[in-house]
Amino acid sequence: MRLHVDLLGWFHAIWGVFGILTGVSLAVLALGLHGALVNQAISGASERAAIWVFAAGALTLAAFGAANVLIGRLLHRRSPAGRIAAIALAVPNLVIVPFGTALGVYGLWVLLNDDARRQFGRPLSDAGAQPVSAQVP
Repeated sequence: MRLHVDLLGWFHAIWGVFGILTGVSLAVLALGLHGALVNQAISGASERAAIWVFAAGALTLAAFGAANVLIGRLLHRRSPAGRIAAIALAVPNLVIVPFGTALGVYGLWVLLNDDARRQFGRPLSDAGAQPVSAQVP
């Protein structure tokens, strides 16, 4: 399971870099649109709204990308906060088809496993515990 946690950390870091690059490219698009509109002396409400939508999307993508990079680093360090954050970010990733879905499913499979819980210093889940009758006194 150690290999899977390391691999998941790398996947989060790579996914985060793609998110940051997408956010930067969307910010460049917003700046280009703003420049083109200023050059053409067009300043309607719908044009300004388009610029703000692009800028908000750029900020959102860059923030989620940076969060994924940070989570990747925390997973490599076996930080319990990184495990919780990766589980929390796996849910929104599920709706980003196909790569986010794959990352989300893989992340949940890896991080909810009892072997991974041990690596992060977490107690085992009740499902992994032995029944009372099987315990030796």
